[in-house]
This record gives sequence, C-alpha cells and structure tokens, in this order.
Amino acid sequence: MRLMTNKEIRELTTEELMKKIDENKEELFNLRFSQATGSLEKPSRIPELRKEVARMKTIIRERELKKD
Repeated sequence: MRLMTNKEIRELTTEELMKKIDENKEELFNLRFSQATGSLEKPSRIPELRKEVARMKTIIRERELKKD
C-alpha cells in the first residue's frame, strides 16, 4: 500500500478522511502487534502510517478553522 499525497488527501471529504484515519490506526495496531511478536516484515511502514494520519488530521483541522 502506498502513501497518499497531500493533493489526494485534500480531494477527499472529511468523512472519507475520518474513515481512512480509522483504517490506518487499525493497520498501525496490527503492525505494532506483529512487531511485538517479532514477525514484522516492513518496519518502515509504522512511521509512514503515523505521518499519513498526522497529515490527514492536519487537513481536517484546517477545514475546521476555515469554517469559523
């Protein structure tokens, strides 16, 4: 699975972003569990997902501030 660009993230609706955040958090949980059991194949995926979630949350926050 590849990372989304900022342009792709901005094209999504807020509801779609929230759904993506939930999916990424679930994947993060599973990756951390695999890491703890020693069966994680791609450890670099954890920081990638964390950054993607942060970018999505930032864009959601920008939208909230723009409404006010």
